[in-house]
Order: sequence, then C-alpha cells, then structure tokens
Amino acid sequence: MKKKVIIIGAVVVVVAVFAFLVLKGSGEKKQSNNSVKVEMGSIIDKALAIGQIEPKNQISVKSKISGIVKKVFVEMGDSVKRGAPLVEIRPDPTPLEYAEAKRQVEIDSVNYENQRKEFERTQELLAKKLVSQQDFDQASRSAGEAELRLKLSQERLSLIERGKTNVAGRKIESVIKSSINGTVLERKINVGDPVVPLTSYQAGTDLFTLADMNELIFRGTVDEIDVGKLKEGMPTILKIGALPNDTIHGVLYKISPKAKKEENATLFDLEIKITETGSSVLRAGYSANADIIIKKKEDILLIPERLIEFVEDTAFVQVKDSTTGEIERKVIKTGLSDGLNIEVTEGLNEGEILVEKPPKEIT
Repeated sequence: MKKKVIIIGAVVVVVAVFAFLVLKGSGEKKQSNNSVKVEMGSIIDKALAIGQIEPKNQISVKSKISGIVKKVFVEMGDSVKRGAPLVEIRPDPTPLEYAEAKRQVEIDSVNYENQRKEFERTQELLAKKLVSQQDFDQASRSAGEAELRLKLSQERLSLIERGKTNVAGRKIESVIKSSINGTVLERKINVGDPVVPLTSYQAGTDLFTLADMNELIFRGTVDEIDVGKLKEGMPTILKIGALPNDTIHGVLYKISPKAKKEENATLFDLEIKITETGSSVLRAGYSANADIIIKKKEDILLIPERLIEFVEDTAFVQVKDSTTGEIERKVIKTGLSDGLNIEVTEGLNEGEILVEKPPKEIT
C-alpha cells in the first residue's frame, strides 16, 4: 500500500512539472514579438527574362555543288577570316550523269560547228547580194545560240569532272570558303560524307555553323505581366548558370510586338545587348536569367512588406516605443516594392522599431 502511494505521488509531481513548463512556454510565445528596425537602403523593381546567350549573327555554310567531302580545313572552335577555305568537295557523279554530260558536249560541239559554217556561207552570199539581210541575221543568231549551248554543256561537264568552272566571269570551285570573319561553332560533316547542293528547290547539306563571337546577345522571353513595364534602353543584369560568381551587364534593345504561347503561358521574345562582361568568357548556348531594371531608388526608408496590415486603401504598422515598450498602430504611406521590402514615404523615421506579430497557432 505504501509503495502504491509513492508511485502515485511521483506521477502527480511529473504531471505538474510538465504542465508548468507547457504553460510557461505558451505564455512566452504569446509575449514574444519579432522586432524590426526601420533602416535606409535601396530597392529595385525588376522583371525576369529567361533565355540563353547567342551570337547576334549566325550563318549556316552550304555547298552549291554536289559530291563527297574530300578535305576539311577547319575544326570546331577555330577562328576564320573571310575567304578562308573551310572544306573541299570532290565531285561524285553517277555513271549516267557523267555519260550524259559528256555526250551533250559532243552533240553541242557538232551543232555549233554546223551553225558556224552556215553563218560563214551566209556571210559570203550576203557580200555577193545573193541572200537577204534577214537570212544573214537568222544565221548569225543560230550560230550564237549554238555557241552558248556548247559553253553551258562544257561548264556542266567541268563541274562534274573537276568541281570547278567559270560562269560569266564568276569562279565556281569545289573549295567552300568562309563568307564572314568568325568562329566555327559546329562542324557537321566528315571526310567521305555525301553533300547535297543548295538549290532553289532543296535546302542542301549543312556543312558548318559560323558566328561572330565578338557580338553576343541574350535572347529570351518575359511574361506578359511584366512586358507592359518594359521599354528599350533599360539596363539589365545577366546571371549565367555556368558562371555563378560573375555578373554580366547589358541593355534591353528589342521587344517583340507579338506574343507567343508556351505551356499555357503568354510570353514575349526580347533581346539584350551585352555591354560588359569583365573577365568572363561567354560561350554560345549558355543558359541565363536577365533582371531588367524597371526602376531603382537609393537612400530610402525600407521595411519588410510582411509587417504591413492593409485595411482597404490604408496601410498600418505596429510601432514599439523604445522607452516605454508600448506598441502603437500607425498609418503609413508606401512607395516602390520589390515583393519583399517596400519603401515608406510617410509615417516612419529611421531607427524606429516595428513589431511583427507571431503567426496564429493552429489549434
């Protein structure tokens, strides 16, 4: 019996201590309020654009003659000058194509020879006034047309055999050269690969991708909510995932006038000219985010926006008196906000203490 009384007494003591601690802790929680001092600072209103770094001008190199890749002169990453050789194409006609081209030259050669002789006879007869001027003009025209047809077939045969020819003083050859000063971004062919020519009815084989890496831009999209606040010339700060410690500066210079839909979101394309890279080495294709500075204010009173209580169009904060500790509800006027902090234009002074009420506990 005595043992049972001792056990019951111990349980009662433990329960009493636990209840005391719980009540004390809850009382402390009710009394504790976070304090925040009103401070001077700066605030930035900005819009976020998501995209990547790209060359402003990028070209795809193609061939105007068909064949097989004979030799490649450059590799990915090489810098090239305008007119530098990139690749040599070896003609690779089918037996039928070669035979037809060869026979066509022979046929046009015979036809031209006949027309030339006919023209010379007509010229002699005209001198003797045995034919009319009209007959002479017709013979001259026929001889000229036959000569042009012969030249055309010879040029076609030359392209098929050697991959080079001259057309109207323009040199066409099997060595493809760079049309710009730039860098080889992609090499899409190897020795032995077949090449389809670029014509008016087919796209042709992509050989290389070239671009001027000295003129890089940011291409991305911005949400329709922010696009109305943007205008050309706004400063931007680019943050590149591959260069987390570097900050790149730029200027917004192009905003698309037309929206596009992506995953049920309405977006607008934009382009940012990169103005300052510091010591960073940028590469085409880097993923990046751009903060477009819409408005910036410095040396202003700032408070966390969460401390404000809005009643209709009026903003209130709880201010703690530093001497008495009493809490007073004050009306304030606000200005620029970045979503976390907000500018106070009237109602508070630097150094005042604001009280943040603890969140309501779920019971």
